[in-house]
Amino acid sequence: MQVEYLIIGQGICGTWLSYFLQKENKSFLVIDDNQNDSSSRVAAGIINPVTGRRIVKTWMIDELLPFVETAYNELENLLGVNVISSKTIIDFFPTLQMREAFLQRQKEESFLQMPVDEEEFINNFSYDFGFGYIRPSFIIHLEKLLPAWRNYLVRSGKFSEETFDPAELKISPGEIQYKHLIAGKIIFCDGANSLNNPLFRRLPFALNKGEMLLIDAKGISDEYIYKKGVALVPMQLKNIFWAGTNYIWDYDDNLPTREFREKTEQQLKQWLKIPFKILEHRASVRPANIERRPFVGLHPVHPNAGILNGMGSKGCSLAPYFAKQLADHLIYGNRILPEADILRFRKVLSQ
Repeated sequence: MQVEYLIIGQGICGTWLSYFLQKENKSFLVIDDNQNDSSSRVAAGIINPVTGRRIVKTWMIDELLPFVETAYNELENLLGVNVISSKTIIDFFPTLQMREAFLQRQKEESFLQMPVDEEEFINNFSYDFGFGYIRPSFIIHLEKLLPAWRNYLVRSGKFSEETFDPAELKISPGEIQYKHLIAGKIIFCDGANSLNNPLFRRLPFALNKGEMLLIDAKGISDEYIYKKGVALVPMQLKNIFWAGTNYIWDYDDNLPTREFREKTEQQLKQWLKIPFKILEHRASVRPANIERRPFVGLHPVHPNAGILNGMGSKGCSLAPYFAKQLADHLIYGNRILPEADILRFRKVLSQ
């Protein structure tokens, strides 16, 4: 079998890169082992236009929002499943200082608004300092998107469910050989696995672990995303919510921990006024990096090997945009944004 591109991984990055190559009628094969604990399959799928305790706009958000909304709607129409929902984030203020910070930032930032009625959620939530609106925000329904795109690729003969074996890869100046396959280029979209890739392990990855609970909580509106230490994100099943938000930098494995479950359950009990039931507890390792900027582009020494990775917790907004940039670079030679292009690490990658 011979293709133009071999894509390793079908998380959010591999999904979008293969989508844009498909639109250009390029031949490719996606290899993925369909692991249930990959970061894309555990993530909440939130696109939040602001970030951090200082409530500042996320990097490039003014450019990203219109692009990703259009891209997800296109993919939704192609697959016939709901993959994107517009939501308002209800940001409950944990302290008076955070309330004052929000009020100050609201004067400068159109994404932030104060409510007319701050008692709106008092029946279901405990809060002392009010809340603010963050909008527009989005939920990307990764639990629908990823399997739907996988099935699309399977029907097209462009997907192989297997664990990629680096020992079987041979890179020569003219082509890529992997087992029985010959490709023009190989692109790694394999998340945390790239840390062990001899070609790209010198990139400044800073992996972190995240955990989540899936809970059943009847009576809470699914029109909103709720935040107060814990993020509560409505899933597409009625009364089911994703609950989480932690960054563990020192960890032994990618397994769920009792500490997270107990701490999060206690936070939810203090925050929610209604009963809830924990249905599931999962964990994964995110492919973040020290710079908090993506890794996009082709290797400076082996230009038929590339990477699309390092999106961290912003994968749902960054992956479509930079997948399009990489696809246009591969096909047309278009420039990749210098802040994301891995050629900024030319020296270390050439060692």
